[in-house]
Amino acid sequence: MVNERLAANVATMLEGLQGQMRDIADLQQRRSELTATASIGEDRVQVTVNADGMVVETKFGSEVSDLSYEELAEYVTAAAQAAMQGVQNRSRELMQPLIERKSRLPKLSEIIEGAPDLEDILPPAPPPSTEPPHLRGTVEDGDERRPLITDTDH
Repeated sequence: MVNERLAANVATMLEGLQGQMRDIADLQQRRSELTATASIGEDRVQVTVNADGMVVETKFGSEVSDLSYEELAEYVTAAAQAAMQGVQNRSRELMQPLIERKSRLPKLSEIIEGAPDLEDILPPAPPPSTEPPHLRGTVEDGDERRPLITDTDH
């Protein structure tokens, strides 16, 4: 009876895995076509990114000449970050059916007693920084930024 249950669980898992593989291939294709566009500063700056967050197009509106170089740089950065957030949201929406299907499959620990589940052994990835490289590892100190790690901390 235990062997029959184990065989049924494995068959269910394999069926689910085959379905997931088909879904993953479809989702990968659909994701590769995703883009998102964000406009900042009353449409003075518009940035479009692909599914990987790579900037694929940048457009400037007619009043962009009113901006200083510093403002323009800030607007381009903000537009790229907003576009990236948009494409991440759309990617999550695409992935939702796959996540729901996965949640209905038996976990490895349900089939093999004592086996670890991947969710239990893999730590979540830290989010990437949105700060420019020269500001990473710094903290605000009044109106200035100073390094987070000083030479004495090594």
